[in-house]
Amino acid sequence: MADGLRRLVGAESGRVLQEKLESWYRDYEINSCDQNLNRCCEIIELNSEIQGQLFTILNETSREGGHYAGVETIKTRLLPWLGTCFSCATSGRLFETNLSLTQDSIEKERQLRELASDQTFQLQELQEELTSTRLQLSHVQQDLAKTQLALEDTKTKSATTLLAAEDEIVQLKAALKTSCAQEKDALRKLDRLNDYEQQIQILRDEISILDAQKSVLQSRFVRSRSPSPRHSESKSPSPLPLRSCSPGRARRTNASRRACLVARFGDIYAQERLDAETLLRTYVSDMEMVQRIIYIAAVESFHAAKTAYRQFKIRVRETLSLGHSGPESLEDTVLDYIVRHEDLYDVQASVNEVIRSMNINPKISFPPEIDFIVISTLIRELCRVAFSMQTLIPPLDVAFGTDGELFSETKYHRSFDSDFTAALVAYHVWPALMENDVVIVKGEAVTKRGALLSRSRSPSPLRSGSPSKWAY
Repeated sequence: MADGLRRLVGAESGRVLQEKLESWYRDYEINSCDQNLNRCCEIIELNSEIQGQLFTILNETSREGGHYAGVETIKTRLLPWLGTCFSCATSGRLFETNLSLTQDSIEKERQLRELASDQTFQLQELQEELTSTRLQLSHVQQDLAKTQLALEDTKTKSATTLLAAEDEIVQLKAALKTSCAQEKDALRKLDRLNDYEQQIQILRDEISILDAQKSVLQSRFVRSRSPSPRHSESKSPSPLPLRSCSPGRARRTNASRRACLVARFGDIYAQERLDAETLLRTYVSDMEMVQRIIYIAAVESFHAAKTAYRQFKIRVRETLSLGHSGPESLEDTVLDYIVRHEDLYDVQASVNEVIRSMNINPKISFPPEIDFIVISTLIRELCRVAFSMQTLIPPLDVAFGTDGELFSETKYHRSFDSDFTAALVAYHVWPALMENDVVIVKGEAVTKRGALLSRSRSPSPLRSGSPSKWAY
């Protein structure tokens, strides 16, 4: 059987039959009747050859199976088909029907086999997943048992630790109470120490003033007893007020003091200014108004410090001129005295003057229930720096600025929210530091288009004081 089937497959009779059918179908319309009949006969002959070979294979296959093998198949499939082939004239139509039914049956059997194979494959996959799940469940149960053992061990340890912790908590509470009592005692001592330091500083200031007066009285006494100024000078030189130092000390330390003061001015811009800005934002929601307040405070601080310096310098000159007879000039002696006694500067008076000027400034507004004293720390530091800057040679000062002026790259930086295409200054954030009209430290300004048309500010509530002497 296998040899016959192999010969049938090797002859490729089925492929040749299919090719002849396709060729006949393509040429059927253009062929004549005789040509179509001849083609049909050729196909019938080829089909009969194939059927003959198939019957031979069928016969050999049935013999190989024994006497009764394949009987049911022959009865149910072969014999009915043979009967339809030799029946009446309608046998062709019945053959086509049986053929289609056979093909449907074969197709359904094929689908059933595929479905069975798919179900078998899915069943195998489910079994594998079930096995894997059981293995994972076993691992989880083992982990759970280990966790339970660890939990029991932890509970035992926690109970022991809890007992020890309760004792430690009691000890810590007692220690905390002792520490709080010690801290309160230390704070009381610190307050008393601060009071002592303030009193010592006041006493030092009074001693300095008394020493200055003593020096003046001694110089007057020496001059009144000496027969002539020339003889007095030959006996002993006029004593220096307060602490003695070599002549021209202020000039020799000018460069170092200048560097320190410029650095301090930058620190105030970076630290104290931002602190004051944060504090003001709690009372004033308008950021522009906050920046205007800080700028005017800086300018007024320099103005108040310069005024205080001039007055202080006049008093020192009047005092020292009575007994001055040293080798250096009176101006150098006065400058040295001021540099050595900057602690005599009444900075609080300048702070009050600045706040008074700000209260009546029409460009800034502030809630009536709040005073500008909230930024007194910034004003005090600016006044001290400004006063010390007046002792330099030449002195340092802040630049003059007005709203709507032409923006200068050499004097100011633009703030981050500025319009970088605008040429006019809307308002100033921080003044520039100048030395003889030369910029030492740049200030900061906000530039906007239409700066001259900006909205007017409502004047702040008037408080006691006189109008500011500084023009903005």
